[in-house]
Amino acid sequence: MKIEIRRTADCAEYDTDERCAILEIANDPSDPEVSIARARVAPGVTTAWHRLVDTQERYIILTGKGRVELADRPAADVGPGDVVRIPAGVAQRIENTADTDLLFYAICSPRFRPECYIAME
Repeated sequence: MKIEIRRTADCAEYDTDERCAILEIANDPSDPEVSIARARVAPGVTTAWHRLVDTQERYIILTGKGRVELADRPAADVGPGDVVRIPAGVAQRIENTADTDLLFYAICSPRFRPECYIAME
């Protein structure tokens, strides 16, 4: 890892097939142990079922309200300040249950790589 300040203003948000928008804040080979992205889910939208191979993920809810589903566990409501920890390989999705955007950080370890993403729909 190198000494660096990453600014979200220098990043471009993009839409995904997963039905959310991603702003990659930190995800590059110079810091292979972690990646940080901000996810945005529009009101009424549920992201696609997916899992990450060999990659653990944590959601830190920033704003809005949602309902997260993990594997076969009962759905759980989440809101600002909540942390959702998702072990590698666990099926997951999140629904925005509010009238405003649901924003959360998705922190992956090791860093997210497209080949670790498995679509389940």
